[in-house]
Amino acid sequence: MKKTTTKQIVMNAACRLFFLKGYHGTSVRDIAGQANVNVSLINYHFKSKQGLLETLIVDYYELYLERIEQNMKETKDCHPLDQICRLIDDILHYKQEHHQLTCLIQRELSMDNQFVREMLVTYLSKENHLLYSLFKKVVSKKVADSRESKFLFLQLKGMLQAPYAMPNDWKDFVTFDQSHHYFATHYSRTVQRWVTMMADQPLINLLSKPS
Repeated sequence: MKKTTTKQIVMNAACRLFFLKGYHGTSVRDIAGQANVNVSLINYHFKSKQGLLETLIVDYYELYLERIEQNMKETKDCHPLDQICRLIDDILHYKQEHHQLTCLIQRELSMDNQFVREMLVTYLSKENHLLYSLFKKVVSKKVADSRESKFLFLQLKGMLQAPYAMPNDWKDFVTFDQSHHYFATHYSRTVQRWVTMMADQPLINLLSKPS
């Protein structure tokens, strides 16, 4: 079994404290105490508390996007509907496996600062490009070529983000470690059913009516 490095122990401690107490409510000394290390070691690895937060988020998104790309590569010969359903399941399991960090990131993305703007330009724009390119293959061509496809895509993104943007509203669904997998599996089925309805286009006549 791979031994957890001191750097990773610090990152795990920071993630837990940022989630529980908030970024501004957590000090470097708090993190050092939780990780049982010297403050100087944190400064050595991360330079500052902000550097530690940025490392957590960058590592999260690097692995997240790598997982999306790998999933799309493995399912490239599948029907687009099957492909996006498998991807939804993989995304939600990843988010749930990193539940505290996912919630923390959603909280940080609500802030307007330079780091968030950089995230939007790099990781989030790539995520949107990958997901939207696949989503457009699922809806009908008539909808895919209209603004409705973007509205529907925003709804999909909202469903993928909701449990982590509003964790207190969802806390009763995850009460112990094993229930993380249970929640991701069953919630992904709900999102998959929504996508399937969009693929069947039950709203096509309504969407195409002139206002």
